[in-house]
Amino acid sequence: MIERIVWLMIARTREFYRDLSSLGWNFLFPIFVIVGFGFIFNGRANGVLKVGVVGGTEAVKTAEILIDPKHNQIVPFASLDAGLDRVRHHRVDLLLDPSTRPPKYWVSESSPKGYLAEKLLVAAASPPKAGASATLEKATVQGREIPYAEWAFPGVLGMNLMFSALWGVGYVLVRYRKNGMLRRIRATPVRAWEFLTAQVLSRIVILMCATALVYLGCWALYHFECRGSLLLLTFVFFMGSLSMISLGMLVASRGQSEEFANGLLNMFSWPMMFLSEVWFSLEGSSPAVKAASNALPLTHLVRSARAIMNDGAGWSQVAPSLGYMAVVTVVCMVVGSAIFQWSDK
Repeated sequence: MIERIVWLMIARTREFYRDLSSLGWNFLFPIFVIVGFGFIFNGRANGVLKVGVVGGTEAVKTAEILIDPKHNQIVPFASLDAGLDRVRHHRVDLLLDPSTRPPKYWVSESSPKGYLAEKLLVAAASPPKAGASATLEKATVQGREIPYAEWAFPGVLGMNLMFSALWGVGYVLVRYRKNGMLRRIRATPVRAWEFLTAQVLSRIVILMCATALVYLGCWALYHFECRGSLLLLTFVFFMGSLSMISLGMLVASRGQSEEFANGLLNMFSWPMMFLSEVWFSLEGSSPAVKAASNALPLTHLVRSARAIMNDGAGWSQVAPSLGYMAVVTVVCMVVGSAIFQWSDK
């Protein structure tokens, strides 16, 4: 018995290292994660406080006179409205506009870190330093504090949907191809588009039911409030499901190895999990990181769901994200259907 176990273990080990694609992925993927995190966070600590600044380079330089950039993070905003929205939701602790006379700052009275940022700012401005006025004008922002759990909830729903869609379609189809099931289905009158459509519809039903159950369960436990339309929120998750399923179908269209397909799915899912603001905000990240985030369908799903649930956004506010998810769905489904292969031979 022991001898059989040993030989089976040896056979499986040989099967693994002879699959060069999966072997390479197991070595390279951790390196990709480390390099990715190093690029996102740029080797620097985020700082004790996040201070938003309205304006460009000159405004940031003026803010750095008042706010120590070594221990605090300065986040530039192109418009006042964008900065005020971040203050209202406690995503930045204070917003400063150095271009006004006198310089004006906004703080949320319900933010403990905002109180600290205000004290540091006022203390730094008195006595005045070069390029800074001792007089500052204060304005308060009225807004409801959003607890972290409530802020992260839409992201968790989106992440759960992403994993279920990618592996429920991508990995399963590759396994069907490898064990010969697709070859047997091909011998029937079923056409490729019919089979793929059935897979998409089945996964859509599963995803929407699972998301609804998770939403209802968390609502019963924590009483999360949806300030927007539940119908719109449902449609956002429907479009997000389609985009994720189509991405999984694209991966599975020609995949031959379950191990390599698993690696490809990880290559898509892990960047989305960390760059789509599921767990943390990307405020203050480099433009390249933000551009990469905007290219991911999960970003648009989470952003839209969060805007509806936390801010009560309507159809017009989430329309660009819905359009992007629709484009991703169409492109991935068309390409995936065109290159779909029934068997591995």
